[in-house]
Amino acid sequence: MTKPYKVTIEGGIAELVFDHPPVNAFSSKGWADIAAEIEGLGENDDVRVIIVAAEGRGFCAGVDIKELAEDDNLIVKVNKGNYDTFKAIHLNPKPVIVAVHGFVLGGGIGISGAADIIVASECARFGVPEVDRGAMGGGAHLQRMFPVQKVRYMYFTGDMIDAQEAHRLGAVERVVPRDELRITAREIAAKIADKSPRMIRIAKEALTGIEDGNLENKYRSEQGFTLEAYTSPDSQEARDSFVEKRDASFATEKEQG
Repeated sequence: MTKPYKVTIEGGIAELVFDHPPVNAFSSKGWADIAAEIEGLGENDDVRVIIVAAEGRGFCAGVDIKELAEDDNLIVKVNKGNYDTFKAIHLNPKPVIVAVHGFVLGGGIGISGAADIIVASECARFGVPEVDRGAMGGGAHLQRMFPVQKVRYMYFTGDMIDAQEAHRLGAVERVVPRDELRITAREIAAKIADKSPRMIRIAKEALTGIEDGNLENKYRSEQGFTLEAYTSPDSQEARDSFVEKRDASFATEKEQG
């Protein structure tokens, strides 16, 4: 089976580019492959910096909801794939730059929130539609990007924010036209790649060590709530309505017993 991405390595810079039409939404196996690839790049002595970018309409729409609608037991494998991918980025010994465009949703938020540097095209939009998809997750990584109240607003409403607002809030390093996105990411990566690999590795480990809390533990806690959500009929209804492209119909908690 073809992997949902392609990888190139040149001048100490590895580029992992998502290429899974139509929206770069990945299956449980796809997420597992991405995690293993990023971890492997971190162990590759030819790589000094990693860039994660994408082809297509948007950066990443997260998980394959259709796969989960057909078999909700796969949520455990999907959760593991997400966890392993975000961890592979956040705890990677090499700096990871994420270059986003279009929609950045669900797992795309996890990737961005786990990264060291974010560059965005002018068309980029960030969102967490988890509540509307009958799931949880992504809050810990979103909170690494935005203030607490902004995170809760986005989570509860499902509203998205654009690249300019993300830049104003400090999550995005630069906002550039779409055709300059990967060029800009490579320029930043080249500046880092020219430095001592040992010093950069130590710097990343030191900076990660002084962050507040443990990102991986926070996300693991969120995943427990995703499993709780999946026991609710509302979760199945949310996923079914999304796949069937109709409005969801929810009973009250009292009616559900």
